[in-house]
Amino acid sequence: MSLFPFSTRKTFARGVHPASNKSTAGTPIRRMPFAPRILLPLAQHIGKPAVPIVSVGQEVVRGQPIARAEGFLSVPLHAPADGVVEAIELRPSAKGNWVETIVIRVYEASTQEVRWSEPRDMDALSPQEILQAIQDTGMVGMGGAAFPSHAKLTVPKERKIHTLVVNGCECEPFLTCDHRMMLELTDDMFRGIRYAMRAVGAERAIIGIEDNKPDAVEHIRARLPADGAITVEAVETKYPQGAEKMLVQSLLGLKVPAGGLPLEVGVVVNNVGTLALLGRLLPAGEGMTERVVTVTGPGIKKPGDYWVPLGTPMRTVLDWAGAEGVSEREIILGGPMMGQAVASLDVPVTKGVSGILVFDKLNIQADASRKTYPCIKCGECVNACPMGLNPSMLGMLAGGREYDLMGSQYHLGDCFECGCCTYVCPSNIPLVQQFRIAKGILRDRAAA
Repeated sequence: MSLFPFSTRKTFARGVHPASNKSTAGTPIRRMPFAPRILLPLAQHIGKPAVPIVSVGQEVVRGQPIARAEGFLSVPLHAPADGVVEAIELRPSAKGNWVETIVIRVYEASTQEVRWSEPRDMDALSPQEILQAIQDTGMVGMGGAAFPSHAKLTVPKERKIHTLVVNGCECEPFLTCDHRMMLELTDDMFRGIRYAMRAVGAERAIIGIEDNKPDAVEHIRARLPADGAITVEAVETKYPQGAEKMLVQSLLGLKVPAGGLPLEVGVVVNNVGTLALLGRLLPAGEGMTERVVTVTGPGIKKPGDYWVPLGTPMRTVLDWAGAEGVSEREIILGGPMMGQAVASLDVPVTKGVSGILVFDKLNIQADASRKTYPCIKCGECVNACPMGLNPSMLGMLAGGREYDLMGSQYHLGDCFECGCCTYVCPSNIPLVQQFRIAKGILRDRAAA
């Protein structure tokens, strides 16, 4: 039960209330050891893949740049451990395709000490220099989208930003990595917020946290800077409260235009974990070599939030967390609402992986027993859609392959695939999966 009165809760229209299952929220972050081999895909972000600057047989140290950014919408890559470059070759990714990957054989004596850094005086940097420093860290949005952080904080000249919204909602069930980072990396978070405010020119920042995390709200509120430029607000626990447009509406009462971005209403939104890590990396002049990942689910014996070196194979993570005895399992990267299932344990943890959920045989059998039935026109999906779309009609058009009509008249582009429609559908129609296919087909047609 929320400790905040309902009348004071900030929220948005529609949405759903799935079970939270956040049993790992009370356990401090632990550190995971290095795997014998680390697999680092060059494409761990939206945009152009990084370009290798090391060669096979070359020795590297923890924190050393090993791939450079390829243009503006790209970020570099850094070695997560001491070792030697064993190969640069195609390897499978979580999405199923094969991508160019740097393979590092880790030295057994490798320590957690970062051995490559270029400390900066952040107070002396201009906004443009801050953006360049952020790109140099290799940081991407840690909420799951993996959009390069410097690009998201780059504001067009014709726009004026008044507010930085810091997204601490973590509305996906099971995930608690942002929650733990707010509690344990509070000073780093405030530093990162200040850097981001300077980069975008915002005069204030608001940290939005769902009211099922009262300890995080009170912990941050007690440490707010005295100048009043940074505040914290509790918002209603409801999915997808952490979506950018929903959170802007909940906190500020501003509606982002259809097909638009928050910057069109003077707002930039950033994930709380992203800013906390930037607050740690930027002054130290270090690159992103690890991230906090929630490892949990019925198939995990040692659930919790872990500092996981980037490139750690999924097999290593699951063995360490106690899933080695689960023979039949389903693994989801991210949360259960918007995450994706992976078929191979040879794919690595990348910058955008916020969670690893393991479901055992009983969960898989229960899910497989759900049959799909024809749409009964009940309207539940319409009542749940936070964007006010008509998922039922979109689903019928997808079934008839009327993809162009979905985009031109029924605003398919406004769907951000939150999964609310699929969650509430009594006929178990995989609506969001249909929409993803339709979007992919429309993208291919546009490219052609």
